[in-house]
Amino acid sequence: MSEGPLTKVLVTGAAGQLGSALSATAPSSIKVCALTRADCDICDRAAVDSVLDAEAPQLLINAAAYTAVDRAEEDSAAAFAANAEAPLVLAEACAERGVRLFHVSTDFVFDGLNSSPYPTDATTAPLGVYGESKQAGERAVLNSRADALVLRTGWVYSHDGQNFMRTMLRLHDSLDEISVVSDQVGTPTDAYSLANALWAAAGRPELNGIYHWSDAGVCSWYDFALAIGEEAFALGLLQKIAGVNPIRTVDYPTPAARPAYSVLDKTRSWQDFDIPPTHWRSQLRAALLRLREADHG
Repeated sequence: MSEGPLTKVLVTGAAGQLGSALSATAPSSIKVCALTRADCDICDRAAVDSVLDAEAPQLLINAAAYTAVDRAEEDSAAAFAANAEAPLVLAEACAERGVRLFHVSTDFVFDGLNSSPYPTDATTAPLGVYGESKQAGERAVLNSRADALVLRTGWVYSHDGQNFMRTMLRLHDSLDEISVVSDQVGTPTDAYSLANALWAAAGRPELNGIYHWSDAGVCSWYDFALAIGEEAFALGLLQKIAGVNPIRTVDYPTPAARPAYSVLDKTRSWQDFDIPPTHWRSQLRAALLRLREADHG
């Protein structure tokens, strides 16, 4: 990492839900240089070099990713370009300049066959192209000479953008009944919670390697859908709650297979980042409050 205090951070994927959350939650002492795809093609080494030389950040947080899990099965080239080739470009450019690199990865690098939370050193075995591309990106970053930290997460949502929470709010409002998969288990992660974890890690220059982050607790997509309706109704964001029916994964076929169990072991992160765990339902309520404020703002 560059000498001196952390004062400038470059964030890729700035238009996404995590990128937006990083800009919104940045410490006042840090200047964020937020880059969208239009600002810089992170697969283009010359473009990356130019931005790094012009901005001279101490840290780069790569929040850019191809996240269309099902579409990746037919568009593997695009998935690997964004999730594997771009991280390698960023890692090599950062290594040459002594810029610290944070790379965000996913629970989809695991096969979901565990019955207890996945530790950071668990064997990866992705089930589809999306997970394979993210696994390749992890390896590219960790095998580079960059001072790098890989943060795996999962089930990320926010008060803005396209995500499960926003979809469920729309369905609760427009339908009487919703069917949601109940045999896929993980932990919802509020984008603002994830952003705060990254900022906490940014203040600890000695940290590197693989870390896990999501909110605390465990649930199924069915449980999450129920909670979204209940919390949104309590906050006045919904006038009614739709009935939620549990279904099996086999009854809702998708092009990409998904891990049945993708709970991450966050013990190391809670200790090293010095952040107490917050239950996913509390973070859901906070995200819905941000949505209410945005709607009334």
